[in-house]
Amino acid sequence: MVKKPELLVTPRDIDALERLFNAGADAAIIGEERYGLRLAGEFPRDDIKRAVEIAHNQNKKLYVAMNALFHNDKVGELADYVSFLNEVNIDAIVFGDPAIVMTVREVASSMPLHWNTETTATNWFTANYWGRRGAKRAVLARELSMDAIIEMKENAEVEIEVQVHGMTCMFQSKRTLIGNYMQFQGKNLEVERRDKDRQLYLFDHEREARYPIFEDENGTHIMSPNDICIIDELEEMVDANIDSFKIDGILKSTEYMEEVTKLYREAIDLCVSDRDRYEDKKEMYVERLEQLQPRHRKLDTGFFFKETVY
Repeated sequence: MVKKPELLVTPRDIDALERLFNAGADAAIIGEERYGLRLAGEFPRDDIKRAVEIAHNQNKKLYVAMNALFHNDKVGELADYVSFLNEVNIDAIVFGDPAIVMTVREVASSMPLHWNTETTATNWFTANYWGRRGAKRAVLARELSMDAIIEMKENAEVEIEVQVHGMTCMFQSKRTLIGNYMQFQGKNLEVERRDKDRQLYLFDHEREARYPIFEDENGTHIMSPNDICIIDELEEMVDANIDSFKIDGILKSTEYMEEVTKLYREAIDLCVSDRDRYEDKKEMYVERLEQLQPRHRKLDTGFFFKETVY
């Protein structure tokens, strides 16, 4: 029996969370930059508590990201943060570091865990390894083909989450590369802000490609020049019972995310319940999304239908 996959989003604030739930999202990932990688927005503890109330009042789920690269200086903070998340009753912690697993075992043993290292979830053996160590879900790497995704689901002992829309990370360094460059140039770092709102790009003249780049507490991040979009290619994953489809909202406005969420909500529902209507409306979905895209950001299918080249 085909089940309806979860539609997962990444809101930038409380207002966005409410609007995306109203647009049809089933779940959201939020968190603090100190503990989570490449979040759409910053949610301090009071906002997390409020977000849980909003989600659970609507029978939605709320996950908190703790998938940053942790060094010794932060390990001592993890237990307090995990305890807080357990107290406010979030639905799962998204993790990449075994330190989170060990901390959860110590202070919140019943807390569900979603394994997400961004890049290393590339085979079902590894997904099951983390499943046997407490993970309920594996978040697959963005560089996998559709065939590889289906094969992983067939052999996985855990839930499988796949990104279906939005930009992806191409490079991360713990070093403050933009800050170092600006310092070399003799520029004032406070004036020349380096965060996501600064809208800095690396520009490839040959390919006419703009790579968004920003710096935060976790280092320097370079993002893809195009956005993934497979709203017209959902059938195989729906039929394979992939558990969660994620729309990544980093560097996107709430208005954009709201419209994209509505379109995917309709597409997923039709793909499950009325395949013929879904087939008939595919082109319309893609055309509508192309209209929503910023002028310099094209849509493509990522690595779903091409071989990864290293």
